[in-house]
Amino acid sequence: MAGWWLAVAGSLGERVQRPLQTISNLLAALREGDYSIRARGARTDDALGLAFFEVNALADVLRGQRLGAVEATALLRHVIQEVDVAIFTFDSEQRLRLVNRAGERLLGPAARVLGRTAAELGLGECLQGEVPRTTETPIAGRPGRWEMRRTAFRQEGRPHQLVVLSDLSRALREEERQAWQRLIRVLGHEINNSLAPIRSIARSLEQVLAGDQATTASQLEDLRSGLAVIGSRSDALSRFMAGYARLARLPRPTLVPIELQALLRRVAGLETRVQVRVKDGPPVTLQADGDQLEQLFINVVGNATDAALETGGGVRVGWDRDTSRVTVCVEDDGPGLPETANLFVPFFTTKPQGSGIGLVLSRQIAEAHGGTLTLENRRGIPGCIARVALPVGGASVGASV
Repeated sequence: MAGWWLAVAGSLGERVQRPLQTISNLLAALREGDYSIRARGARTDDALGLAFFEVNALADVLRGQRLGAVEATALLRHVIQEVDVAIFTFDSEQRLRLVNRAGERLLGPAARVLGRTAAELGLGECLQGEVPRTTETPIAGRPGRWEMRRTAFRQEGRPHQLVVLSDLSRALREEERQAWQRLIRVLGHEINNSLAPIRSIARSLEQVLAGDQATTASQLEDLRSGLAVIGSRSDALSRFMAGYARLARLPRPTLVPIELQALLRRVAGLETRVQVRVKDGPPVTLQADGDQLEQLFINVVGNATDAALETGGGVRVGWDRDTSRVTVCVEDDGPGLPETANLFVPFFTTKPQGSGIGLVLSRQIAEAHGGTLTLENRRGIPGCIARVALPVGGASVGASV
């Protein structure tokens, strides 16, 4: 009888221990990161089957999370490798732990530089001082102009620093090259437009003067006409170069308190071709250069008037403000802007007698005061809106051009 009870007890103990061992093995596999093992007999109609079901569900969740983390890490690794800025990570001992391809181009192969200190690599300055900042100090022995950024993070509980270096010299050289190309293209176009007729007329006049016959009244008239054309084109070329000089020598603004309403009403009164309506807004006092700001609004209102004269429409000026900025809107009933991409390209103009510097000069004035100038067509109806946004209570004065 005792043996029978022992056999029953052993059988019951085995039936209890085996599921517990299964659960223990499953949990051990999850702890080791193996999410492929599953328990058989998972069901929701008894306690043990429900435990198996929940363990299997936990394995599925952890497997999905690990797969997402692996994919995100792989994507991040590819992004770091492909971006065209140098990225480094340093541990608490300032030893290099990670470098991307752009960083390798700066320092050398990763196998040679990983584990070395920032000082040994010539990057000691990157781990000191305020960031972000721009420096022209050579980095890793490479001269240039560098933008430096740094942030702290923790990996495996230990502090690390992430350093990002951007070589601004190459981008600046490319921008400078494109600027020179645009300038040379515009200058060449304008100069050729003046020199071509001068050259042609000069040859014609030379042929007239080279004739053996006495100069007739008709020939004298041709000479006068030709010289008039030469003088006209020379004057146009002179005005063009004077306009360029004016654009290139805009001085820094001298800031004084300016009442916006009085300035806009004064500008509106200067325009006599159409009546410019001024819609009063909130009282605003700007810290600005009165002469430059007046020139800005004269140019903008003048352009709006030119457009309104084409359609017999009007021009309206108004403004609004928020806590930090005031926005002046100059609206016209003209035909709208046929070309928006080149509006602020120096010397580009759609007017037969235009100089192509008014809008460029106006935008420079706005930006020198810490503001912006934008133009866009009105929506749904003909016309254009020019918006001049300026800071209230003090401008962030830019450098002179």
